[in-house]
Amino acid sequence: MRTGPAGSPVPAGRENAATYPENSLMSTVTIHPQINVRNDGAFVLFGGVNVLESRDLALRTAAEFVRVAGKLGIPYVFKGSFDKANRSSIHSYRGPGLDEGLKILQEVKTEFGVPLLTDVHEPWQAAPVAEVVDVLQLPAFLARQTDLVVALAKTGRVINIKKPQFLSPSQVLNIVEKFKEAGNEQIILCDRGTCFGYDNLVVDMLGFGVMKKVTQDLPVIFDVTHALQQREAGAAASGGRREQLVDLARAGMAVGLAGLFLEAHPDPAEAKCDGPSALPLAQLEPLLTQLKALDDLVKSFPALNI
Repeated sequence: MRTGPAGSPVPAGRENAATYPENSLMSTVTIHPQINVRNDGAFVLFGGVNVLESRDLALRTAAEFVRVAGKLGIPYVFKGSFDKANRSSIHSYRGPGLDEGLKILQEVKTEFGVPLLTDVHEPWQAAPVAEVVDVLQLPAFLARQTDLVVALAKTGRVINIKKPQFLSPSQVLNIVEKFKEAGNEQIILCDRGTCFGYDNLVVDMLGFGVMKKVTQDLPVIFDVTHALQQREAGAAASGGRREQLVDLARAGMAVGLAGLFLEAHPDPAEAKCDGPSALPLAQLEPLLTQLKALDDLVKSFPALNI
C-alpha cells in the first residue's frame, strides 16, 4: 500500500492535529487520527472526481491528488460518487451504481491509504456505504429529507451537509439539529453557492461566518466546483464557469475555512458530469500551492474581534 497524505509529515507549526489551546471552543471533527477538520486548523482537501466514470479514471485521479497533497502537506480525503441521482436529464450518465461504485472506492482506499467521501441519496444506502466510506455526504437537494438524515446519522460516520442552494446560511441549523437529535454530532457544513435569480449561483462570503456562528463553530468547507455551475435555458446538463475557479477558490481561502471541496478531471471536455466546472487535473498542483499559501497566511494572523 502506498503512503498517502494521511501519513505524510506536516511542516512544524502547521500540524492539523489538535495543537490548539485546551480551552478552545472550536469544534473539531476527526475523520482520521491525523485528519482533524476545524475552522482554525490547516485546511483539509476533499477532492477527486464528480462521478466514478471508471476504475482507471478514479485511480489515476486519486494518484495525482495523493501526490500533490502529500508534497504540500495538505490533509486529504478522496471524493467520488457512485450515483448521481439528481441529473437534469434522464439520458445523462449517473454512475456505476452502489455495488460497483463501492468496489472502486474500496480499491482507492486500499491502494492509497486515504479516507473516502461519497454522497448518499436514499436511506437504505446509508448502512452499506458506511461500511466502506468515512464521510457520508447529504446532497443539497435532499438536505431536508428527515428519513435520509436519520439513516445517515445512525451510521455514526462523519457527515458532510451540503447547504441547499435555496436555503439561507442560518437555516442550516435546522438540519444540524436533526442530526444531533438522531445521535450524530460529527458534522461538517459545505457551501456550494446560492440561487441568484434563474439559472445562476453566487457565493456569499458572509455566509461562511453565519454558518459558523449559528452552529457554534462547526467546521465549514467550500465546494468551489459546484459553485461554478451555470444553468442554460433548455439545456440537458449544467454549464460552468471554470475560468473563474481560481478567483472563487482564493476568495474562499481568504475567509478562513476548515476545508476545500474540489473536483478535477484529466480531460474536462470529456467528463460525463459537470465537466465545464471541473479543474483540469494538470492544474491541481499549481492551484493547491497557491491556496495552501493563502490558508497559511490567513490563519497566521491574530483574531480581530470587531
